[in-house]
Amino acid sequence: MAQTNSRDRDLRERAARVIPGGMYGHQSVGLLPDDYPQFFERGDGAHIWDVDGRRYLDFMCAYGPNLFGYGQPEIDAAYVRQLGLGDTMTGPTALMVELAEALTGMVTHADWAIFCKNGTDATTMALTTARAHTRRKTVVRAKGAYHGAAPWCVPRPSGTIDSDRAHQILCDYNDVASLEAAVAQAGDDLAAIFAAPFKHDAFIDQADPDPAYARRARELCDRTGALLVVDDVRAGFRLVRDCSWSRLGVQPDLSTWGKCLANGHPLSVMLGSDVARKAAASIYVTGSFWYQAATMAAALETLRLIRETDYLERITALGERLRAGLDERSKAAGFGFRQTGPGVMPLFLFDDDPDLRKGFCFSSEMLSRGVYVHPWHNMFLCAAMTEADIDGALDAAEGAFGVLKRQVRDLAPVEKLAFLSAGAR
Repeated sequence: MAQTNSRDRDLRERAARVIPGGMYGHQSVGLLPDDYPQFFERGDGAHIWDVDGRRYLDFMCAYGPNLFGYGQPEIDAAYVRQLGLGDTMTGPTALMVELAEALTGMVTHADWAIFCKNGTDATTMALTTARAHTRRKTVVRAKGAYHGAAPWCVPRPSGTIDSDRAHQILCDYNDVASLEAAVAQAGDDLAAIFAAPFKHDAFIDQADPDPAYARRARELCDRTGALLVVDDVRAGFRLVRDCSWSRLGVQPDLSTWGKCLANGHPLSVMLGSDVARKAAASIYVTGSFWYQAATMAAALETLRLIRETDYLERITALGERLRAGLDERSKAAGFGFRQTGPGVMPLFLFDDDPDLRKGFCFSSEMLSRGVYVHPWHNMFLCAAMTEADIDGALDAAEGAFGVLKRQVRDLAPVEKLAFLSAGAR
């Protein structure tokens, strides 16, 4: 049910007058149930508060950047200390070198780093680097995979032209034959194969990478001289303390990172092996805020916690607890409820729910019980969550399944979402 007489509703009305569409990107109006808040007041640990004072256990984790908890004291203290010394200055501080050293010491394939601000910055740099290295144009990437919001890869084509998406061939993720056919079609013009760490497209079940697919991508790049790029912006340091495809024994030439790299402070990076060093040095990339020192201080502290704490083991265990509990409760309520992807990055979808009316109802009922989940996008766990948080979410889910069971025949259809078949974030 839509909120009335609320500060959020007032802000939406004001935004509609001064912001095109009232909101943009992954929070665009209509992409979530109408009772979901658009505006938030604060975050602390695993929780967020909307502008009307309602508190939620946040399974979106700011769409990924929150790894150790909102306002994590050690990370934010490092940020504030550096902020007092200097942040955006004429050039970088020594922290940039220290951060590059830390990352190349942690990520097996990486010999160098170039820092930027958003995932789109990093993936676009990777594409440019691959073309500079090979002096070729064509990139092969999977259908439905999200690599950012630049014209070459944005899921909504409005405002783009055919040439923005030229020299791209799409294949099916995890389909070796489809990958080989795409590479054959590229012929002598293949610059890069882009790969997601696992299939994390929106609106459809997630899937682990097939080791045979990953190995074949590596072999095809080696054979043709193209570069293999793993886009780890979303999953980096959530699956392993290395590039995500290191779990498969496959090392890329380039990888792109962002989101949780500085626990919510804006930073992304392209990491690369020596094979692409000369090409990376030849391209021109920059941004007014790319050298910000305070964010790099936060990233160094984040990396220390990644190395020295058991955060990964803890969120993995919490993800397993959540998955098992939801499986038990959904079956008891009689629903086909699919949980796909890694437990630390789950996606929830209902069987027989082509227009998401069940998913929207379930998500709204969870929200009303103080748990923020998403009806069609993968979610995230963070290290600030506890077993008590997970158990509380499971209690909320039991109530939500109960309401859904009573109302399922009377649910109104959900208006078809603009991103429903666009592979949106």
